[in-house]
Amino acid sequence: MNLRSMMVVSGALLAGVGGAAAGDKEVVRNLAGRVGPIIGSALACRDIARPRIQIIVDKFTAVITEASTNEAERSDVTQLLDRSVADGRGAVTSGRVDCGLADRQLADLERAIARPAPSLPAVVAPSFSAAAAVAATAPTAPVPVGPAVRGVTDREIRFGMSANLSGAAKENGRQMRLGIDLAFNRVNDAGGVNGRMLKLIVADDGYEPARTAENMKQLYDKDQVFGFIGNTGTPNAAVSVPYALERRMLFFGAFTGASVVRHDPPDRYVFNYRPSYAEETDAAVRYLVKIRRIPPRQIAVFAQSDPFGDAGFSGVAKAFRALGLGDNAVLRLNYQRNTIDVDDAVNQLKAQRVPIKAVVMVATYRAAAKFVEKTRDFFPGMIYTNVSAVGATTLAEELTLLGPRYANGVIVTQVVPAVSGYSSIVLEYKNALAKYFPGEAPDYSSLEGYISANVLIQALKRAGPQFDTEKLVDVLENTSNLDLGLGTALNFGRGEHQASHKVWGTALDEGGKYQAVEFE
Repeated sequence: MNLRSMMVVSGALLAGVGGAAAGDKEVVRNLAGRVGPIIGSALACRDIARPRIQIIVDKFTAVITEASTNEAERSDVTQLLDRSVADGRGAVTSGRVDCGLADRQLADLERAIARPAPSLPAVVAPSFSAAAAVAATAPTAPVPVGPAVRGVTDREIRFGMSANLSGAAKENGRQMRLGIDLAFNRVNDAGGVNGRMLKLIVADDGYEPARTAENMKQLYDKDQVFGFIGNTGTPNAAVSVPYALERRMLFFGAFTGASVVRHDPPDRYVFNYRPSYAEETDAAVRYLVKIRRIPPRQIAVFAQSDPFGDAGFSGVAKAFRALGLGDNAVLRLNYQRNTIDVDDAVNQLKAQRVPIKAVVMVATYRAAAKFVEKTRDFFPGMIYTNVSAVGATTLAEELTLLGPRYANGVIVTQVVPAVSGYSSIVLEYKNALAKYFPGEAPDYSSLEGYISANVLIQALKRAGPQFDTEKLVDVLENTSNLDLGLGTALNFGRGEHQASHKVWGTALDEGGKYQAVEFE
């Protein structure tokens, strides 16, 4: 349904003509996702009279009640409406929708309610044929639609994301979401992808896998997403990847470098933008040994005690083997996920007979900062490296608060170019950031989300207006030499579902700013 046909159906429902029956619940769900943003946009505009908005809210609430056969159904649609209202508010606050447009859309909805409307069955059956007839007279023709595809309408493609928006690593999830929203907003303002707007629906899992399982079910069953993009966390991926694969759904651009999303041969529906943690830690060890001249036996690993830490540790072990040393030569210091309890790791480090001169950290930013804080005085010459998933910006903030000596020289491997640089993709990203989220500072994690989403957008464009998951996967597997302005080409293939293998080096200075480090 386009906007005009949606108004016709909304008018029939909200005016009470014909009434809403239990069989109309899918129609009501669809409209909740379309009327909600209009309500939300109006609510975000102070000059729009609240009684006008309240009339529509009251009418739609009554429609939801009438169309629901039980409390669970009513709650389901109400939650969908609430999320859509929040999206509408966000569209105004981010500048994607101005209050003039919000007022016009509300007025259109009011007129649709006021005018005599046909009975609801005549509007919606069969298969929204009346709505399609109205759409034919609209200024912009609807996208040709083939067989029904989950999460895809003539005007929208819905993607889901389960992210850690709370908990010890919440900034990673927030920034990843921000980057994807940036890319989606930018392409939507240019008319969308083949006429369809991209929509991101995000659920918070707090970095806890049990909550990830609930989110995946919600995004699949209730939100009816087409696929998943930007899911965050390695232990969470261990839950979400099997869920997506069982349903043959796209699982794209997860914020993890672990092997759970990098099987050999690759899982058909799982695609990554970023290099693996093993590649990042391997690069860090090679830098420490070859450039900084640290003996391998004087390099330790500080890692989260879960699959995230395991993935980074495996890269260090691989580098050790390449240097002729066994895995048992690597000292591993552990801490528990979602905590900053690093005392055992610190005590173990102090007890080593052979002095440790460098620590490769596979940790989230709070735990990493606490470890540096508790060891810097005992090991003033220690070199610390971190993988990109640490959350570079937030780590810098945490260490800078402790003082210049804690931040200075701390290394972070990156999977995107320097946010302080002037490459084409970085300039494009920063312009979008200033437009859609003014006040937000450039960040490595949000840049990763932006790049990853743009890789997917390019594939969606090439897939054409009529596509499904299988066609999109085929397009992705035939992507080669994609140039987004990173300075490195991106490639996929049937046996290669990771677009980039490039690792950049950065190090903090005394002012808490990242400077480029040559790893080779």
